Amino acid sequence: MRTFLHVSDIGDIEKALAEAAEVKKNPFAWQHLGRNKTIILIFFNSSLRTRLSSQKAAMNLGMNAIVLNVNGDSWKLETEMGVVMDGDKPEHLREAIPVIGSYCDIIGVRSFAQFENREFDYNETILNQFIRYSGKPVISLESATVHPCQAFADLITIEEHKAAPRPKVVLTWAPHPRALPQAVPNSFAEWMNAADVDFVITHPKGYELAPQFAGNARVEYDQMRAFEGADFIYAKNWSSYTEYGKILSTDRSWTVGKRQMDVTNNAYFMHCLPVRRNMIVTDEVIDSPRSIVIPEAANRVVSAQVVMKRMLEGLQN
Repeated sequence: MRTFLHVSDIGDIEKALAEAAEVKKNPFAWQHLGRNKTIILIFFNSSLRTRLSSQKAAMNLGMNAIVLNVNGDSWKLETEMGVVMDGDKPEHLREAIPVIGSYCDIIGVRSFAQFENREFDYNETILNQFIRYSGKPVISLESATVHPCQAFADLITIEEHKAAPRPKVVLTWAPHPRALPQAVPNSFAEWMNAADVDFVITHPKGYELAPQFAGNARVEYDQMRAFEGADFIYAKNWSSYTEYGKILSTDRSWTVGKRQMDVTNNAYFMHCLPVRRNMIVTDEVIDSPRSIVIPEAANRVVSAQVVMKRMLEGLQN
């Protein structure tokens, strides 16, 4: 595995889930793979779970982990080609990336959508420069359009908690005071479309995801109808894709509360965290016994470790 951005990069999902179960059971069994190897984790944006889970996964595999917070620990980096660098960014990614690549064996990159240009974001301009110029395997730690480590952890969590062979999984939009990227819902939709689940997306009109991520998922604009009989509810805000980066609604009736959960099949509640309580979800729901946001977050170590393990195995060949 040279890159990890999409569900297609993981290959057979059932094999990946079985591997994840084995990694979770024996987290230190592959330390020989990471001995004398280094991963550099580059953060253009803030992080808690992604940073800590990635470091923990690397340590479980015996790797050295170096974290670089861009703009805090390093020079500000220019990301666009062809610009006259007469501003506040003294170094270009074109030079920084191969230098970083010379110091490590694997690179993880976190770089959110900038919401200035949809084409720039959806072409994954920053992440693809790391893939092109580093010469090393690259993991998306959430990029402009995808968050695959989160989606893989979500699938692992569903697999661990499902009671039915093919559960009903609902991705629901919820209100938020800020315009958020589509990366988490994009990846969740992509992975659920590939998994053996009954997948439904519900959101107000105008919040349709990009077609390549929504795929053939059923879209339901009536949230209550979408929730009926659901086994898993995944709440997340995202801004508009069609009116790129805009907030089209702050309708608090979409906040996931007891009213919605009562029509489900005693569903589990999921969220990638951090979560704005009583905006995305009520205290009553997220603090209930059916909330699995903490096991979901814990599985971020597992998903990251499976990906790193496969990349290290590739380096052995």
